[in-house]
Amino acid sequence: MKFSSASLLLAALAVAACDSKTATTGEAANSNATVEAAPPATDPAAAETSGTRATATDEANATPAPDPTTIPAGKAGDAAAILARPQVPILCYHQIRDWTARDSKGAKDYIVPIAAFKAQIKMLADSGYHTISPDQLYAYMTTGAKLPSKPIMLTFDDTDLDQFTVARPTLEQYGYKAMYFVMTVSLGRPHYMTKAMVKQLSDEGNIIGSHTWDHHNVKKYQGKDWETQIDKPTKTLEEITGKKINYFAYPFGLWNTQAFPELKKRGFVAAFSLAEKRDQQDPMFTIRRIIASGYWSPKTLRNNIVQSF
Repeated sequence: MKFSSASLLLAALAVAACDSKTATTGEAANSNATVEAAPPATDPAAAETSGTRATATDEANATPAPDPTTIPAGKAGDAAAILARPQVPILCYHQIRDWTARDSKGAKDYIVPIAAFKAQIKMLADSGYHTISPDQLYAYMTTGAKLPSKPIMLTFDDTDLDQFTVARPTLEQYGYKAMYFVMTVSLGRPHYMTKAMVKQLSDEGNIIGSHTWDHHNVKKYQGKDWETQIDKPTKTLEEITGKKINYFAYPFGLWNTQAFPELKKRGFVAAFSLAEKRDQQDPMFTIRRIIASGYWSPKTLRNNIVQSF
């Protein structure tokens, strides 16, 4: 299943419209508490999957991920070489919570019920998928570095609290790591992650990426927007994590070629969009992801991974 620019924008706007975020099932009473892993959910659809769980041996066979900023330009493949390599499946999640009567039909694409999310992640593990970091993806795309078998990237946008209280412990059950694209305006607000949570995710081996200050469309930037939406939020994230922020995700998945040089001169090495076709001259700044829909069973998710990548 693929999404058009219009449908992505409408769905995202629907989410924003219902984003007053009254307390929902699965959110922690204490937003600063570390949440321990819960037992995995049982879902009959997961039994349809085949393959084996990720193994330490297979992980060890992959090429260790270098710091992307240390890869010499001369060793990085050109656009044609990058485009010729098979794409790695990358999933994008937003809210992980049960649906409410206030959620629109479009918004439910972006809201994955808790049991459905746990079943989707269990399917990935049962099917033998190995999560990789964006550094591993960068090395693979630019130099052909080896990846573990059945690589996949899990990404989370917009800083929702349930990404910490629900997604984090679920992924920990399977030894999975993820990429979290943080929108800094929401840090510390009710039902969003705190700075301490973002730091904890980073300290635990997950990667933090920039996702603007308040989700403003990159295609509309002018004047001071680059400072407000990119420079200041990225500096905030670097101060929180103590690490260089190398990756960016476009709000709504919307991009234009004018954004590429602006992102590059700010030190980003790659940027992530959504399901649209990659730019043929600069595929590293239009890395494709698909939204893992709240409507999808584990089997449907698996089919969409295969069909989309």
